[in-house]
Order: sequence, then C-alpha cells, then structure tokens
Amino acid sequence: MIRLAEEKDIQSILKVTKACAKFMISNGVFQWNDNYPNKSAFLNDIKRNELYVLELDNAIKGCIVISTLMDSEYKPVKWFTENENNIYIHRLAIHPKLQGKGYAQQLMSFAEQFAIDNNYSSIRLDTFSENKRNQKFYELRGYKRLGDIYFPKQSEFPFHCYELVL
Repeated sequence: MIRLAEEKDIQSILKVTKACAKFMISNGVFQWNDNYPNKSAFLNDIKRNELYVLELDNAIKGCIVISTLMDSEYKPVKWFTENENNIYIHRLAIHPKLQGKGYAQQLMSFAEQFAIDNNYSSIRLDTFSENKRNQKFYELRGYKRLGDIYFPKQSEFPFHCYELVL
C-alpha cells in the first residue's frame, strides 16, 4: 500500500533510508550519508504533503517524494519542457532487504500515474553519477539523461539529471 506519510512515520522512514545509505556505502556508492537524507528534509516533505510511504505488513519499507518545487541546483539544466508544470522525484528508497522485488518500480509507477492524473508535463529527477544501478533503472523506464548538477554536501561527484516527458 502506498500512502501519504505522517509525522509518526519519521523514525521508520529514517530507519529505511539509513539502511539504504549503509548498503550503498558498502557497495562503493557514496550517495547518501549522515547529512542526507535527514529528519528535517522529511518533516518538510510531510508538511508539503509530498512524502509517500510504501507499507507492507503494517511496516514502512520504502518512500518517495513527489514534489512540485524546483531546487535551485536544477535551474541551469536544459530540460526538454518548460519550468512551469513539472514534478520532481526525490529520496526514493526501498529497504535493502526488499530491493530487486519490484517495489521501487511500484513507487515510480505511482508517481508517474500521479503526474498523468494531475496533467503535469514531465517528471524530473537526479541520480548519483556513481550509482549505475539507479541510472539503468530510470533509463529502462524511459527517462532521458540531461545535464549534471552538484550537491557538495553529499559528494564531489556529479548527479545526472533525468526527465520523462508525459
């Protein structure tokens, strides 16, 4: 079941994202760390009604942010569509013990259907340049790679921007 997150879900969400960070680091992917993602980012997502959780057997096993806010880092990117009617995907996470079972696909399908139902022109996101698995995941879903952006608090390496025109 996918539903909007509530404040009471924060600890469960952080447990999932911290497990993901640890798993990625153990595989040489330094995308998430102690600074990101963090509690304040998730609380802000909840206040904006943009954080969704994947619940299995009454436990949170994944999350996704579906936002209408364009981060300032995205401004220089040459997107396919105008910067006025887009959604942005952030902080997609599935607990490492459940990865590879199609749950991330479910969350992305949910986000894509949300965008279609609400007449958005495209879906935009970024993924870490060192995370080849994520790049393949989005490319197989039809997302096209555009420019690179940097988040210095996360990594010295760039993040690739992707867009799916609807």
